Amino acid sequence: MSKKIFTVLSLVIIGALMLAACAPKAEVEEKVKVCQITDTGGIDDKSFNATAWKGVTDAQDQLGVEGKYLESKEVADYEKNLNAFIDEGCDLIVTVGFLIGDATAAAAAANPDVKFTIVDYAYDPAIENVVGQVSKTDEPSFLAGYAAAAATKTGKVGTFGGLPIPTVTVFMDGFAKGVAKYNEVKGTDVQVLGWDPANPDAGLFSMSFDDQQKGRELAISLMDEGADIILPVAGPVGLGAAAAILERGNAYIIGVDSDWYLTSPEYSSIAFTSIMKLMDATTLDVIKSVVDGTFTGGTAVGTLANGGVALAPFHDLDSLVPAEVKAELEQLKADIISGAISLD
Repeated sequence: MSKKIFTVLSLVIIGALMLAACAPKAEVEEKVKVCQITDTGGIDDKSFNATAWKGVTDAQDQLGVEGKYLESKEVADYEKNLNAFIDEGCDLIVTVGFLIGDATAAAAAANPDVKFTIVDYAYDPAIENVVGQVSKTDEPSFLAGYAAAAATKTGKVGTFGGLPIPTVTVFMDGFAKGVAKYNEVKGTDVQVLGWDPANPDAGLFSMSFDDQQKGRELAISLMDEGADIILPVAGPVGLGAAAAILERGNAYIIGVDSDWYLTSPEYSSIAFTSIMKLMDATTLDVIKSVVDGTFTGGTAVGTLANGGVALAPFHDLDSLVPAEVKAELEQLKADIISGAISLD
C-alpha cells in the first residue's frame, strides 16, 4: 500500500471516529416507575396490600418496570405519600383501600396527567386518569358460607369486620347468604353470629385493620358463643383471630384476600378455606396498559367468571367437606356465573 493511500485511509478513519464522537448519543430508555401506597395494614399485611404489591413485583419481573412503595402508618399519611410520589414523577401510582379513596380522587383531579389505580375502590362517575379495581367478593363468600354451613359441628358460624364499610360488609353479606342458601336446601338452621344483612347496625367490628389483639378478643367471643368456623374480614386483625383459634383448637378460620394456607402457613392446620381477591392480576393488567400506552380510566371488576375472585382449596381440611357438597359448590358457582343466582 502506498504512503499516499495509507494517509487518505487514516484521515477517513479519523474523520469517522470524530463524527461518531460528536453525534448525539441515543437516549437510554427510562423504566416505567410504578409506585404503591399502602393503607395502614402495611406492605406485608398478607392481605390486599401484599397482593397488590405482588402485581407490582410481577410487573418488575415480566415488564422490567421499576417498583417502589410507601407505607401509610395512619390516615394522615395518605396525602403526604401521594404528594411525594407525584413530585417524584411516578408513571403509575397504586393506592390501596377504601379509606384512601377521597385522597386519591383529589390527587387525580389536581394532577390530570398522572395515572392512578386504586385497589378495592371505584368511582361513579369514573375518573379519566384512575382505574378503580373492585371485586365481587360476595360471590366466593357465598360459596364459603355454604361450605361452612355444611362443615360446622355446632350449627353456628361467625364473622366480624374491620370497619363497617362496603368493601368489608360485602364479604359478610355473601357469607350470610351462603349459609342461608344451605339452610334452604338442606332444611337446617345454621346460625351466623356477628352479622345479619337485614340488621347491619348490630354487626361485629374490630374498628381496626391492624390491632391483632382485637381480632383475638372477637374470635374468643365468637367461640364462646359456639361458633366453630370464623370469617374475619379485617386484614391483619384476622391473624389475631387465627392465633386464638389455633390456641383453643376447636374451630377453624376462613381467610380473606389471599389463600391463608399459603400466605400464613403457621395457621395452615386451621385454615378451612379462603376468599381470594386476585388483585395481583388486575394490578398487573393496569401496569401493562401503562407500559403499552393503552391506559384508560374506569373500573376493573374481578368476578368468578373472569377469575378475579375465587374460593381457595380446602387443603388439609378437605375431608370436612363431603363430595356431595363439593359438587353442589361447583353448581352454585356455575349458577352465579350464569346469573341463575343473583347476589345483588
